[in-house]
Amino acid sequence: MRKPELVCPAGAFPALKAAVDNGADTVYMGLKDAATNARNFSGLNFDQNTAREGIRYAQDRGRKVLMAINTFAQAGDEARWHKAVDTAAELGVDAVILADMGLLDYARRTHPDLRLHLSVQGSATNYEAINLCRDLFGIQRAVLPRVLTLAQVEHVMAHTDVEIEVFGFGSLCVMVEGRCLLSSYATGESPNTAGVCSPAKAVRWVETPTGTEARLSGILIDRYGQDEAAGYPTLCKGRFEVNAETYYALEEPTSLNVMSALPELMRMGVAAIKVEGRQRSPAYVAEVTRTLRAAIDAAIADPVRFAPKPAWEASLGKVSEGQHVTLGAYLRPWK
Repeated sequence: MRKPELVCPAGAFPALKAAVDNGADTVYMGLKDAATNARNFSGLNFDQNTAREGIRYAQDRGRKVLMAINTFAQAGDEARWHKAVDTAAELGVDAVILADMGLLDYARRTHPDLRLHLSVQGSATNYEAINLCRDLFGIQRAVLPRVLTLAQVEHVMAHTDVEIEVFGFGSLCVMVEGRCLLSSYATGESPNTAGVCSPAKAVRWVETPTGTEARLSGILIDRYGQDEAAGYPTLCKGRFEVNAETYYALEEPTSLNVMSALPELMRMGVAAIKVEGRQRSPAYVAEVTRTLRAAIDAAIADPVRFAPKPAWEASLGKVSEGQHVTLGAYLRPWK
């Protein structure tokens, strides 16, 4: 059985340090240059000085660093994305994570020794798409979108020699990575181009006598009672009235958790298991990294008798969205 890399998020240097110190094999980061990565929040990401510091901290301890440049370059402004690729290469990252085919081509031609990973934003759900990117651009790893069953993941892996990385824990999207139009409909800014699902400037919290309203560009996304925990407002996880019934019409707030499927993923030979959450706190990163490190090590040591410990489940449950977890598309009984 192949022991997969544990790939953890680093939204800023404290989170990078938390990931490395708690057992991550690899961390992934973004540059503080506005829209070139899909977590374009104020206070997140790395300038060149902090990136150098973070890369040195990780690599000195034998860990790898990936740079996410995973939004789509805009016509007339391609130089911004090209510069980000150049910066990543100059900084000495172990690989860049790209979605845009134009950027993949630029990176291949300009930095032929730079390792390329196809981002989940590339929406490659079949081996034909992955092999095309291998043949055209020399990608060495692809991150699969969260739409495939375990059997479908295995089918992809059986037909490509490209390394496969899968998500193991973190927030789910509505399973249209790289194709989402919801945010652009509401705010005029898409996560595929501007790097954020709900731009902070479009978010408003409105206190009312019955509780708090969450609005995005004036659109009512959710309404919370006086003692109800409020989540960050995104259209896909809002509650809406449909046929006189109010509920999570698109997706409930929940987190993916593949701990129970670790032996199966390892049997398939996945190269890496990824944790979502560059927008999350260092405490979140530390908790999830520490827990998954223990689980992966235990699954490798005894895959036949492996079972998630209640303490691990509780640890991940408390940092999950809505404190709920799911195997998501990996387990679809009707398939």
